[in-house]
Amino acid sequence: MLETYIAILRGINVGGHKAIKMELLRKLCEELGFTKVKTYIQSGNIVFQAENLICKTLEEKIGSKIKETLSFEVPVLIKTKLELEQIIIQNQLLEGHDEAFLHVTFLAEIPTKANVDKIIGPFANDKYLISANAVYLYCPDSYSSSKLSNTFLEAKLKVTATTRNWKTVKELAKIALEVSQ
Repeated sequence: MLETYIAILRGINVGGHKAIKMELLRKLCEELGFTKVKTYIQSGNIVFQAENLICKTLEEKIGSKIKETLSFEVPVLIKTKLELEQIIIQNQLLEGHDEAFLHVTFLAEIPTKANVDKIIGPFANDKYLISANAVYLYCPDSYSSSKLSNTFLEAKLKVTATTRNWKTVKELAKIALEVSQ
């Protein structure tokens, strides 16, 4: 049975580093046997269908294919359509906050409580909530100036992570719904 997945790549096409054209990314995914492959913007967001596999297996397949083709490593996080929908539903920062300042940091694994406890503010006007597989961020003064950066969260939580703005998260869910039909 086919499942719809969302692959979120970390650190590509940023400042000319680890450049990957989305056309090539789609081709690589198709070569892996994935179907209905769609990409969204240049930051490495891929929605596709594949046989129902463990997400870690898919992460390794995509990561290996990129390394084999482009000779550099890229962290890949995979979420199922259902996982992405749950991340959206569980965002408790939606109420009373402007969506333009919301972000989600996707986590590759569940951080330990000891590491979660290492995140100590103050964080200016920023707010955050940590769930099992995501960190919800509200950065009204801009994400780029927030202390709650992807690098900061990875260092404190000791897990691979990648961050997307709320508009991108919602668009990925929309594309996943289309691909699943």
